[in-house]
Amino acid sequence: MSKYEYPELGVVESMEIETITEERFLDSIRLSEYAFQYKVPEERLEANISNMKKHQIYGIYENNMLAAKLHLIPLTTYIGKQTFKMGGIAGVATYPEYRRKGYVKELLTNVLETMKARGFTVSMLHPFDVSFYRKYGWELFSNRLKTVHHRADLVMLEPANGYVKRFLVANVQLNELNQVYEQYASQFAGMVVRGDEWWKSVIEDLTIAIYYDAAHKPTGYILYETKENKMSVEEFVPVNVEARRGLWNFICQHDSMISELVMTTYEKEPLFFALKKQKTVKREVLPYFMVRIVDVESFLQKYQFAGNETVRLQVKDPFAPWNEKTFLVNNGEVSITDVSDGGLNLSITALSTALFGHQRPTELFAAGMISGTDSDIEAFEKIIPNRPGYMYDFF
Repeated sequence: MSKYEYPELGVVESMEIETITEERFLDSIRLSEYAFQYKVPEERLEANISNMKKHQIYGIYENNMLAAKLHLIPLTTYIGKQTFKMGGIAGVATYPEYRRKGYVKELLTNVLETMKARGFTVSMLHPFDVSFYRKYGWELFSNRLKTVHHRADLVMLEPANGYVKRFLVANVQLNELNQVYEQYASQFAGMVVRGDEWWKSVIEDLTIAIYYDAAHKPTGYILYETKENKMSVEEFVPVNVEARRGLWNFICQHDSMISELVMTTYEKEPLFFALKKQKTVKREVLPYFMVRIVDVESFLQKYQFAGNETVRLQVKDPFAPWNEKTFLVNNGEVSITDVSDGGLNLSITALSTALFGHQRPTELFAAGMISGTDSDIEAFEKIIPNRPGYMYDFF
């Protein structure tokens, strides 16, 4: 234990990391309220506490007061059609009087060890500061595009053969939504696997519109709200070009109701290139979520590589030393090798963002985040599927 001296408190000792149990959940809530500057309404308190029971919450106490804490949320993520056990990191916070003591570093180091022991191969978080979490091995894998359209921009595309039905939360079929979502998610790396309870939290207070093709099969949906002459599309999820046109045309049918449309989508959503009005649409790309491979060996063993090239990867990961090995990928098979010279040298951040498709090896090489020969970079490029990283969810 380390000792610190405060005028108000005298000499105090840093406490070991504790698991915060239900009787101390209010400590965690009060710290979140202070750090993130919001207030949980009294009527929402019970629901918040119930939700926290699904988390593993770790904290550091000083003199019986919670100084810093972190939430680990057990989740699952898609990479294409594969699923990987994922540890969501949330609620990382410290009271200002306890900052700069390395408490968050202790919590992150501890949670990496915990996730490794519990079989989580990857971890994700929404950063308050990208550079802060890069130090600990997380790296960006998903941006989001925010577009702003005015009434004059709402020009319909070629008619689609299907139809759109609107639903309120109470009468929507979650299995239909999830059927579309799973197809959409298979195009990306990083989308969260959603169960019914997760779905209910996603669609709460939103309107749902599902596109059905001529065979009455759901092939797209949007989640949105309309308020004060503005339409906000929170999720735009088409699985093919017909659904894309059908959903856009449905949005355009609101032109008598709204003066502004705001959409949040994948940054390379094909719709925006097809629109008839381009010049007046405002576009803003925002960094969104970060990912980290927790257990490189287990992750690589499961990951489906695209080609039969041979690549040697020397991984650096000071906060998870079990990953600091040289991995040989040969015809999609992965092994650990003692050969330490040659191959590619890269950090856990570079490996994570590359395998989640956010940055290609050639891009990382140009940025100085991978070193090696041109032939090794080319081989690494060939074995990573052309599948971008993206996610809609927040935790």
